[in-house]
Amino acid sequence: MKFDLLHPADQIVMIMERIYTHGMTTTSGGNLSVKDDNGDIWISPAGVDKGSLTAKDIVCVKADGTVEGIHRPSSEFPFHKSIYEKRPDLKAVLHAHPPALVAFSIVRRIPSSDLLPDIREVCGSMEMAEYGLPGSLDLGEKIAQKFLKGINTVLLENHGVVVGADDLFNAFMSFETLDFCARLEIAANRMGPVQLLNQTQLALTAQKRHFFPETFTPGVVSSAERIARRKMVELIHRAYKQRLISSTQGTFSRRLDGGDFIITPFNLDRKYLQAEDLVRIEDGKCEVGKSPSRSMRLHQRIYERHPEINSIIIAHPPSMMVFAVTDVPFDSRTIPESYILLRTIKKLDFGGNFLDIDGVVDELSSKTPIVMMANDCFIVTGDTLLSTFDRLEVAEYSAKAIISARSLGEIVSINDHQISELEIAFHLVD
Repeated sequence: MKFDLLHPADQIVMIMERIYTHGMTTTSGGNLSVKDDNGDIWISPAGVDKGSLTAKDIVCVKADGTVEGIHRPSSEFPFHKSIYEKRPDLKAVLHAHPPALVAFSIVRRIPSSDLLPDIREVCGSMEMAEYGLPGSLDLGEKIAQKFLKGINTVLLENHGVVVGADDLFNAFMSFETLDFCARLEIAANRMGPVQLLNQTQLALTAQKRHFFPETFTPGVVSSAERIARRKMVELIHRAYKQRLISSTQGTFSRRLDGGDFIITPFNLDRKYLQAEDLVRIEDGKCEVGKSPSRSMRLHQRIYERHPEINSIIIAHPPSMMVFAVTDVPFDSRTIPESYILLRTIKKLDFGGNFLDIDGVVDELSSKTPIVMMANDCFIVTGDTLLSTFDRLEVAEYSAKAIISARSLGEIVSINDHQISELEIAFHLVD
């Protein structure tokens, strides 16, 4: 799907639906705008249910101030207008009140951009704007002054967040990323001290950049590959709906024949990914005209070294990530299903998945089907794509249960004798 070819009104409806569905705004809260090439500002309306917006509800404010549409523009239009005046390079503005970011706004703190790699790259520098009356010129000026400094992400004291970008999807991507980090930091603080990336580790992320493998022109696509592509896309959509992955973060792959496999593309919206967007890899080469995930080489090495592994998912499930950014160990001995599917999850040093690929590959086995990369991600493997996805779900649900249990009392794990019974009954012993 070519998002930039959609009409501004359709863009606003599409992004608002995602924000509302994910619980990041309310029926009456939040507003989005897009500035057209001719200077017109398209903006969500005032007093209209955000959960049922249609393109006809979107209001157009012409460059001369004339309003076109069946509703009034959002009451927050003044700060949208001020931002565009101060920053003519911006073409979209997003404002919402997601609970996690509101939490930061009411304690007057900025979420840490050093919790995970790439946050600074996606969100840029962030600042807090002083409180102002909603809809007032005063608030608009306070926000616009922050944007004038080159800041694209601004938290509002006791209010919410405003994000500007060159298009609405990029504004949403920054917003979604920041909301994820805020939720993760809050949850992690409940479990133990948060471990931030240091300057050396942040510098290492420069080596986690995209690369350009050799290409090949694919021939006939078999029926088996067509089915594999369709099923993978269905699970990617499901993972996005469950918030196990984000718009552009999260990689799925599936072995085809031998060392060949299909993998998700780099930086394409996971919610609308189609079967034809997936990238086929043959002998380390990728389909011509496509850009594979930056983790392609890691997937390739896993398939080469582990013939029993036929599928890999790299993801950032929010509850599991709490254990990746704290020193709290993850113990799968909570319920039988967790231990059977997860076994031992090892935590590896930050950067190994792109600096020491062979070291990461060596850690994977039937006893360790998942590895945790500190302050980064989880690498989940399985013999089929569905079993790998199931393992990802079980890991996330188990982590969520452990976090909840910590507030209730002391956690009692399944004991060694009970573990031995499980290993014999479910053939987990080599």
